[in-house]
Amino acid sequence: MSVNETRDIKALIARMTLEEKASLCSGADTWHTRGIERLGIPSVMLTDGPHGLRKQRGSADHLGLFDSVPATCFPSAAGVASSWNRELIRRMGEALGRECQAEDVAVLLGPGANIKRSPLCGRNFEYFSEDPYLSSEMAAHHILGVQSQGVGTSLKHFAANNQEHRRMTSDSIVDERTLREIYLASFEGAVKKARPWTVMCAYNKVNGEYASENGTLLTDILKNEWGHDGFVVSDWGAVDDRARGLAAGLELEMPASHGEGERRIVEAVRRGELDEAKLDEAVERLLTVVFRAADGRRPGGSFDPEEHHRLAREVARESMVLLKNEEGLLPLPKGGRIAVIGAMAREPRYQGSGSSQIRPTRMDDILEELARSAGAEAELRYAPGYDLDAEEPDADLAAEAARVASEAEVAVLFAGLPKRYESEGFDRKHLRMPANQVALIDAVAAAQPNLVVVLSNGAPVEMPWLGSAKAVLEAYLGGQALGGAVADLLFGDENPSGRLAETFPVRLSDNPSYLFFPGEGDRVEYREGIFVGYRYYDKKNIEPLFPFGHGLSYTTFGYSELTVDKKTLSDTEVLRVSVRVANTGSRAGKEVVQLYVRDPESSVIRPDKELKGFDKVALAPGESRVVTFELDKRSFSYYDPEAREWTVETGEFELLIGRSSRDIVLSETVTVRSTAARKPVFRRNSTLAEVAATDAGEAFVRQLTESLPFASGLAPEHAAMLLAFMEQMPLRGLLSFSGGKFTEEALSALLRRLNGEEEPA
Repeated sequence: MSVNETRDIKALIARMTLEEKASLCSGADTWHTRGIERLGIPSVMLTDGPHGLRKQRGSADHLGLFDSVPATCFPSAAGVASSWNRELIRRMGEALGRECQAEDVAVLLGPGANIKRSPLCGRNFEYFSEDPYLSSEMAAHHILGVQSQGVGTSLKHFAANNQEHRRMTSDSIVDERTLREIYLASFEGAVKKARPWTVMCAYNKVNGEYASENGTLLTDILKNEWGHDGFVVSDWGAVDDRARGLAAGLELEMPASHGEGERRIVEAVRRGELDEAKLDEAVERLLTVVFRAADGRRPGGSFDPEEHHRLAREVARESMVLLKNEEGLLPLPKGGRIAVIGAMAREPRYQGSGSSQIRPTRMDDILEELARSAGAEAELRYAPGYDLDAEEPDADLAAEAARVASEAEVAVLFAGLPKRYESEGFDRKHLRMPANQVALIDAVAAAQPNLVVVLSNGAPVEMPWLGSAKAVLEAYLGGQALGGAVADLLFGDENPSGRLAETFPVRLSDNPSYLFFPGEGDRVEYREGIFVGYRYYDKKNIEPLFPFGHGLSYTTFGYSELTVDKKTLSDTEVLRVSVRVANTGSRAGKEVVQLYVRDPESSVIRPDKELKGFDKVALAPGESRVVTFELDKRSFSYYDPEAREWTVETGEFELLIGRSSRDIVLSETVTVRSTAARKPVFRRNSTLAEVAATDAGEAFVRQLTESLPFASGLAPEHAAMLLAFMEQMPLRGLLSFSGGKFTEEALSALLRRLNGEEEPA
């Protein structure tokens, strides 16, 4: 029995005044819902996440000006997604839930499942991926972890919120197929699999209507189609018209509107503009979650900060991606002379800026962690190399760094993006790193060829210096245990296992949204359509700097025995795909097995391939394991806007096993039969080729062709031209080209017969 089955919420609502019901639909302050003491309805707290608890000591500040309680700062979503580890992110979620319980927080705001349409989005560090399947899987397991502790989540920002520029007023213009296949799919899997208690609507408009008032999104799709049974909360300050929002499916307005929101709701009900039954439904959804949170409280709850710090270190290790490792420079040997270069080694960039900024329970000292891992015999020397607050190179700092590097056996240089480069609230203007860091990398490389660059950034950067470094470790924003995790990987105490959850382009102009981001005024047109991230680079055959899914290891893996449980199936069946993976190297390691699906021949434009399965497996040297995936109808489908459904076309599909989107090692082909009962609808502008695809239409076209008086006497090349011309001719064209033999009456009769409205003669 659920906690709410012991209460009759409908009876409780019946006892409320109109004003009381309306009051529950707005916050009590910045972070709390309203309660009604006379009815025993408690107030509960919602607070920022998603990679750590940001509970402010003050109660009225949304911008983070007041102090917040200490909490574990885990890596941000950009890194966590690069772990490709469902079980690990679920464990992280469980830890976040325990910390929420300790602070009496009912709902943790997150995770963010928005797609990385452009690498310029200033909030990309808080989002998972450019791929909707990977994003939804990561979000789902984050949610499952948090909610297993009796704490709710708020999946955000729904929907098509892919930039910070004019984010509160911009209008995302997205065609329905793109919206479904890319931007909504990132949320859909998480909603269906993990059932988040709440979903947060975005600030922006979607196709001309504010997300907070978009009934298609909030009710038709989220509630009715996907089955979301929690409530929708506004992003803080996202409400335009409160009554219209409630009618569309926005149950809770945050923060408090100081009476304005509830007044508007009451007026709308009394004027007959809003059905009170709609208000009752909203209150029922709200109370269901509020009581669930209240009943799930664990008074006196606590957590072990050291245990959570160890988990943060584990998550950070698996989130980091070894991008390059020439001549096996990494892992570094214990001992020896090591130059540690870069101001970021002293002032690490470990989290993003904005509403998700955490006050960590502790913070690793990178130099101390490197020294500990290097061993007592090692000699570490440090030089800042650049001014973190400046852009231009400092000749003296660079010269000192080059000298220190020249006297060492290897140099480890910490670089990346200062916090002023990326944050909630604004987008990046370019993908460059500060000029002083780029110049320093070249200067140090000239003095010390054994150069390792460790990057701390929330999104891709251009790397004109890549040829100067033998090894590059992408550490992303690694949280409070960043230093220990980097040390673990550099010295081989742990094996890198991260894989990129986004494409790194060579240059910004390679990105598919380059010409259209961030739009003109408030209008943002998603003209690249479904070709986001690797879907675009693969289709256009543009070589990225590093492809989606890329990542190196200190060991090697082999693939074999790709099998399927059936070679032919209908789209209602599940296909099981298995592949054997073996650790063929000398170190234990983890491999991310990636399964892509390709439709080689389709009547609609489709990507070259799409990720439809992945798994991360740990293998000892010489060990092998069979990894099995299950593919269903959705794995082979595209969204058909006309039919308003996911559609599979009968034909062959290729199953591709890869180490990345560009490194495919095995393939298999299966045939999938569509069971769609939908028949095509023919109209005046349907072409003869389309008509000929049906039995009745084929007979008509054959009879028409044979009746042409000059058809039999044409030369072959002219006959081919005539056939091509006729195939593309709309049916109405026969009125002009039949010499009067085909009339409007005949066309109407043909359309009725083709569409099954009358029996053929």
